[in-house]
Amino acid sequence: MSYDPSAFPPFAVTVDLVVLTVRRHALCALAVRRGEAPFQGRWALPGGFVRPDEDLSQAAARELAEETGLQAHDPSVPVQDNGAHLEQLATYGDPKRDPRMRVVSVAHLALAPDLPAPRAGGDASNARWAPVEELLQQGGYGREGEPVAPLAFDHAQILADGVERARSKIEYSSLATAFCPPEFTVGELRRVYEAVWGVALDPRNFHRKVTGTPGFLVPTGGTTTRQGGRPAQLFRAGGATLLNPPMLRPEV
Repeated sequence: MSYDPSAFPPFAVTVDLVVLTVRRHALCALAVRRGEAPFQGRWALPGGFVRPDEDLSQAAARELAEETGLQAHDPSVPVQDNGAHLEQLATYGDPKRDPRMRVVSVAHLALAPDLPAPRAGGDASNARWAPVEELLQQGGYGREGEPVAPLAFDHAQILADGVERARSKIEYSSLATAFCPPEFTVGELRRVYEAVWGVALDPRNFHRKVTGTPGFLVPTGGTTTRQGGRPAQLFRAGGATLLNPPMLRPEV
């Protein structure tokens, strides 16, 4: 039997990125202002169309590099200085999600340590970090004195799903270390958990849990005073991918 591609309605595939980092002790997401229609002038998640010669992971890694300068890293090896954790999040295919045509988006979640000011790329006219609570509560991001508009497309839902994925996974996996530099203190790791979960944690209990969880943290033998006060012991991520016992999120 012959196959006629024209017998099926055409559709496009995009990748959208939920890029999360911790800045000034707050969980922040990368938002870009669209420079072209549709939703010109509105804030959105970074992303773009998958090229004919790319698979999904390649397209997501390319968009991540273009928007942040970061390279997606293999989760089985330690994070490098310019590396970021990148994983597939979910697929979004509502027929009306994009007014141009039928577009299916395969969203990805990227996590990285405190990142510099982003640069706009592709069809974006501006880019900046925004606290996720502000984006999620208001549905968009605006400068001071500028009316707040919802995120373009269905990006508010994608962002909410990405934030919940991060909040859930740091309970039972070592993913929280992706927000940290290669060497970090327990206090810096605690502030990651506090920023992602949006709660305050008892420092002593947290220190006991993370240092007592097999394979979670490995001492480097060094210390630092970058947080002020007495020298604090430095750690790096251990080989454990799943935490046993898990770091349960406090109920709020």
